[in-house]
Amino acid sequence: MSTRLSTGGRLINKDKPAQFTFNGKTLKGFEGDTLASALLANDQMLVGRSFKYHRPRGIVASGVEEPNALVNLGDGDSFEPNQRATTTELFDGLTATSQNHWPSLEFDVGAINAKLARFMPAGFYYKMFIHPRPLWKHVYEPFIRHAAGLGKAPKERDGDTYEHFHAFCDVLVIGGGIAGLTTAKAAAATGAQVLVLEQTAQFGGRAPVDGGAVDGAPVDKVVDTLVSELSAMPNVTLRKRTMGAGVYDHAYVLGYERLTDHLADADGPRHRLWRIRAGHVITATGALERPLSFAGNDVPGVMLASAVRDYVVNYGVSPGDRTVVVANNDDAYRTAITLQTAGLNVPAILDARAPSTDSPLIEQAKAAGIRVMLGHGVAKVLGTKRVTGVAVCAQAGEGAVLEEIACDTVAMSGGWSPVVHLWSHCGGKLLWDNDFAMFRPDVDKAPTGADGSAFVSVAGSANGHFGLTEILGDAHAKGHAAARITGFTPAKVSAPNADSVTEAPMAPVWLMPQGAGIALRSKAWLDYQNDVKVSDVQLAAQEGFESVEHAKRYTTLGMATDQGKLSNINGLAILSDALDQPIPQTGTTTFRPPYTPISMGAIAGEARGDVFQPIRRTPMYDWHQANGADWEPVGQWRRPYAYVRHGENVHDAVMRETKNTRENLGLLDASTLGKIIVKGPDAGKFLDMLYTNMMSTLKPGKCRYGLMCSENGFLVDDGVVARIDDDTFLCHTTTGGAESIHGHMEEWLQTEWWDWDVYVANVTEQYAQIAVVGPKARIALETLGGMDVSKDALGFMEWADGTIGGFDVRVYRISFSGELSYEIAVRASEGQAFWDALMTVGAAHNVMPYGTEALHILRAEKGFIMIGDETDGTVIPQDLGLHWALSKKKDDYLGKRAHLRSHMADPERWKLVGLETTDGSVLPDGAYAVAQGHNANGQRHVQGRVTSSYHSPNLGKGIAMGLVLHGPDRMGEELEFPGTDGKTYTARIVSPVFYDPKGEKQDV
Repeated sequence: MSTRLSTGGRLINKDKPAQFTFNGKTLKGFEGDTLASALLANDQMLVGRSFKYHRPRGIVASGVEEPNALVNLGDGDSFEPNQRATTTELFDGLTATSQNHWPSLEFDVGAINAKLARFMPAGFYYKMFIHPRPLWKHVYEPFIRHAAGLGKAPKERDGDTYEHFHAFCDVLVIGGGIAGLTTAKAAAATGAQVLVLEQTAQFGGRAPVDGGAVDGAPVDKVVDTLVSELSAMPNVTLRKRTMGAGVYDHAYVLGYERLTDHLADADGPRHRLWRIRAGHVITATGALERPLSFAGNDVPGVMLASAVRDYVVNYGVSPGDRTVVVANNDDAYRTAITLQTAGLNVPAILDARAPSTDSPLIEQAKAAGIRVMLGHGVAKVLGTKRVTGVAVCAQAGEGAVLEEIACDTVAMSGGWSPVVHLWSHCGGKLLWDNDFAMFRPDVDKAPTGADGSAFVSVAGSANGHFGLTEILGDAHAKGHAAARITGFTPAKVSAPNADSVTEAPMAPVWLMPQGAGIALRSKAWLDYQNDVKVSDVQLAAQEGFESVEHAKRYTTLGMATDQGKLSNINGLAILSDALDQPIPQTGTTTFRPPYTPISMGAIAGEARGDVFQPIRRTPMYDWHQANGADWEPVGQWRRPYAYVRHGENVHDAVMRETKNTRENLGLLDASTLGKIIVKGPDAGKFLDMLYTNMMSTLKPGKCRYGLMCSENGFLVDDGVVARIDDDTFLCHTTTGGAESIHGHMEEWLQTEWWDWDVYVANVTEQYAQIAVVGPKARIALETLGGMDVSKDALGFMEWADGTIGGFDVRVYRISFSGELSYEIAVRASEGQAFWDALMTVGAAHNVMPYGTEALHILRAEKGFIMIGDETDGTVIPQDLGLHWALSKKKDDYLGKRAHLRSHMADPERWKLVGLETTDGSVLPDGAYAVAQGHNANGQRHVQGRVTSSYHSPNLGKGIAMGLVLHGPDRMGEELEFPGTDGKTYTARIVSPVFYDPKGEKQDV
């Protein structure tokens, strides 16, 4: 039985006991335990049930590769399913329950599936649920939905918080083992900024467990020294409990930090998602031990040999009193000797290699009195819910049972596989190493950046090195190389001399049998979580699924939450054997981020609940709130729809604001409009491609209205562009378009015009912008004093920098109302003060702030389009009468070729017109104009639609804009618009410019 040893336990603090519950049973452990080690110490071998057959499952591994020990943690608003017991740190009060069973872990009705296994082979769901078709909806689909998934989804809102963190460094080292720490020290010695991520709670990796020495110091002390030295260096940041989740192009990396998972009560975020930009990335992620394939290799008590060693050394836990070691390599002998040294019984080592195999470790095991049986393997593990023994057979031949050995643990080792996941995420290629039966990084085909240099490298065991001397030498070299790549001169810090390194007394001698070095037993298990057997992969090959990716999906091999960390190589070996071809020809499946699952909360960060979309507020938000603002969401912003005074409703407020702006003075908070700086020698050329009209000919100090189309020719944004100097432009966008247009610009620069010398920056929130509008606008500004804003000094569609009322300002003479108008930008921090100054001087001129609805009415009176109203993703500039904004001087711009398509040039496209009702009423927004005749469904034909509609207090009637078939050629015709209220409206086609058609008022 498993128990706590009186010796060992380097990671636990026996002076700090911790009490926890598992399935309602109170158990005890210590600070430093994982949930897995604490369960084993309490002899809890059965921890869950498999997905398909509900077979009993026990702990197999000691780290992130664990496929079986998935539990529910916590309850209420802290409930979280599918958490690995092997990576869950124990704390006092922890609550865990097993999953995937009913009614209990010990007695699971779903286990009947094991009796039906012959009817549920690989791919059975593709075959079984097709016929008869009438059974699909009411029988098959409910069954599949009920059976799908592991664990149960939380029912309450998550009570924890999460955050994102942005970081930059010269060298990022992923992995805090002895290789990663050595790499970091070599890079940091050059002065480079180094960030080290270690996914566990301790630095050092496997080295302290496996032993060895450097310059006479035990390797665990060497690790402590490295951590101490790096912690003292100001250019080094060490982060524990932080996993490198994914490596992407251009050395962009996601990290996943667990901040409070190991604490009973803690304030602050639970998880943190790191977004890291590095000059160079080094993956020092180590290696994972592979299981062996034999019948019953999934019985609780069958574990990886390295995991058994970990539990004994790190946690002082014996998984069993009698352990049979099953192996095909020397490394497993370390476990046997460790167990023997700890006073535990090792009745036999079953080694699949030829009887002639010899090595110092084999001799050491024999000298310790351990029975070594070369050329033997396991025919079958005895026991169901826990191991009771093994049946021994010859490795070669038919597998006849030679004898049975009583034991309660089986420690298996099928060799080691470098953790190449992160290397592969960003395109790193792999080589098959036949000597070690593993894929290792092809360092000659490292992922490269735009400059052709490699941005990621790999060190230590992850690079296929397993001896301590090799690991240290490789790590030191990679650290120096990374610093050199990022522009730092390697310091004179030498790697440990090989003569000073003492390998662990059980140094690995990698002697593998031919091929994959695994025993191919058809009833053995490959993917423990998904219940994929050797025979399932063989069946997939037999049925024609010869591609490794097809076989993976047909069998679900490697599709569990461990993503094939244990099953991948064994599955490839079996598929290759079935296809009678070498493993390199079969290939490997695609590794995708994240390396291990990360919480949905970490992905979302703060974007949840009320801040799922953060509410963005202008610098004058509080003033608006205090002065009756009726708020309207515009993208993520909140803008005043109108300012409602006492005794009036919203409509009355809109009418008042609209009329006053035409007659006196209005102020509009235009801070939300997008402001994007485009800078560089190629800025003009770039904007010529983005806008339909010419921007490169614009003179500094001038402004120009521009249209943007998608590559499909549809209108996506508009705004005023100001040229600041020869290399700098400032592009105004719509409120809702700032982020999307900025992303649009970046996408084209990074994917198509990456060699153009252009930089773009979104500075929307850096400036407050106020529109000062109306016939008294100039008088008010002149009262404040400062720069000359006369027509002669600042003409229409010009801009100038200066001071007004003591504020540094940039003034644009542009108008979206048709009135005399100035849009004035100031620093965001001065926005409220400048607004207050304008309200003070404007009091003598009947100043009123106006909101977005008055803004809409004013622009509609002038026939100005609004993106999102007159456009819906299917409208092109020609539909809106904006032919004048389509340059005939340019050879190309985004959308130009699309406009030549027959559908775009179709004369039957609806065109923009003005609409006014015959009785002065307001047309319903979106109403369709009907035509003669009906379609096949009995519906009236349509010939146009209303895009925006308002009551104009300045004109005293309803006005609207719309798209109508042949509209500009049908002036004066009347159309019928049925409304949803049962009333039919009659409207006359007129010019879309209802007010001041000559534009005299805006250019006074």
